[in-house]
Amino acid sequence: MQILLLRLEAPLMSFGAPIVDRHGEIQPYPALSMITGLLGNALGYNHGNFDQLQTLQQRLQYAIRQDRAGKKIQDYQTVDLSQGFMRDDNAWTTRGWLDKRKGGSASKGTHIRLRDYYADALYTIALTLRPTDESPTISDLKNALQYPERPLFIGRKACLPSSPLFIDQIQAENLTKALQTVELADRADNRATYPAWWPVDESKDHPRADIEKPITDKRDWANQIHTGERWIAKGEIEINTDKSNHE
Repeated sequence: MQILLLRLEAPLMSFGAPIVDRHGEIQPYPALSMITGLLGNALGYNHGNFDQLQTLQQRLQYAIRQDRAGKKIQDYQTVDLSQGFMRDDNAWTTRGWLDKRKGGSASKGTHIRLRDYYADALYTIALTLRPTDESPTISDLKNALQYPERPLFIGRKACLPSSPLFIDQIQAENLTKALQTVELADRADNRATYPAWWPVDESKDHPRADIEKPITDKRDWANQIHTGERWIAKGEIEINTDKSNHE
């Protein structure tokens, strides 16, 4: 299968988990909805492109390797939304135009938020698309990652990547075997094996899977909620940097 290889590297990155009250927790790997949103942003999709985002999410398959664990930190944030320039004026968006706040109970007063981040972490992702006649194609995704329609971020808008996300396109038997062929970056942790998460249907080829579990990280893009269930495996993979399968 044709597989794109991405590297997530940034001073701060955030893999969002369910928010509890005012605490924005994170999980140890990027969710399906996050990768869908990142690719959709690169392709130029808007939040209103529900059908395109839903189709992209249904076709997307990926596996993740944690090359550098980094450090989990927490940011204490406050904002006074009663200030005139916060209450009345528009705000710039990553789409390049001004957007007006809609009002409501959360649009005034001082708000406190706790936001978790990974500092100095490094991840490698292998992704592909289930084959259909629909767009985008793998080539479309590759071009979008190299020349994105809008600035890309890793989880939250403040989490800008410190290097290009796209690193290669290869042919491999499956996603986890693709991750085994990707060389480690200079800043990767020094380990014999590396933590990884992959589609559960590949577990038969990887006996190092420690756990299989259901997760809810699909997004209903029309209603802006997480729903559904998919199974993933977690384990350790070894690195075998035989470049004979690279394009």
